[in-house]
Amino acid sequence: MATSKSLRIVFMGTPEFAVASLGALVNSGFNIVGVVTAPDKPAGRGMKLSESAVKKYASEKGLRLLQPEKLKNPAFIEELQSLEADLQVVVAFRMLPEVVWNMPALGTINLHGSLLPQYRGAAPINWAVINGEKETGVTTFKLKHEIDTGNILMQEKFAIAPNDTAGDVHDKMKNIGAALLVKTVTGLAEDNLQEISQQSDRIVTKAPLHHAPKITTETCKIDFNKTTSEVHNLIRGLSPFPAAFTTLNGKILKIYRTETGWPGHDASGTLLPAGDHVTDGKTFLRFACADGYIEIKELQLEGKKRLMIEDFLRGYHFI
Repeated sequence: MATSKSLRIVFMGTPEFAVASLGALVNSGFNIVGVVTAPDKPAGRGMKLSESAVKKYASEKGLRLLQPEKLKNPAFIEELQSLEADLQVVVAFRMLPEVVWNMPALGTINLHGSLLPQYRGAAPINWAVINGEKETGVTTFKLKHEIDTGNILMQEKFAIAPNDTAGDVHDKMKNIGAALLVKTVTGLAEDNLQEISQQSDRIVTKAPLHHAPKITTETCKIDFNKTTSEVHNLIRGLSPFPAAFTTLNGKILKIYRTETGWPGHDASGTLLPAGDHVTDGKTFLRFACADGYIEIKELQLEGKKRLMIEDFLRGYHFI
């Protein structure tokens, strides 16, 4: 039977979210024999080569790094095989070909940012917030052919607060997920975890399945014909990136934080057209929605810095 010290693990990940998981495994004494991450890419105005967050961490810890352009490249496959991993762990990485995920004796496990089978797909955090969910969670599962459908190993729930942004949920989730991953790998090493099919009665509920497709520009356009709650959820579900947007005097206006609770009519009781804005020019900017106003708290006008509303209004003159 393997132990946490003897189990040979290859970790695959790229962004900051994955660093929390890799760090938790390293700090728990697991034997990370290799780290696979994205190739360096040009970024910024100078287009200098930029290293992934995972690469930076792995380099600091002296871990062996692999940065393949293509995951089916024979040279990469050969190098990966030479690591003789018992288990591969994937966190926020790209799709793996079967020749890669089926390589280790214990298979390949993935940490996913939802309570599977809910929110399968590329953007589970965003869509859970956009849909106004009051809770979400993390799932560890075994990879197989169909994306995000493999047998579940462990899950953990946590609450989404009414004004949490996707960024807030991301920051909670990366640490909760890292801890769950350590428990999962420990359980696999000690051979005391039971895999559960996503079709099992223990997993399937009567609630309709929600999906989490990639966020597009169309997703980010604010439709003020929707309710204040729907608009508020869209804005926080896309904050801080890529950000929901509308236009103000012909320029793109990204919105990051909002509040609701103001009736959408003027002093005479007339409901204002959806998308119209009102402001005192000093402390507030509100847009009319289907059932009331939504108040902007943090925003960024095209070509300008991201600002709190008071700072924005101090320097902006409405036409």
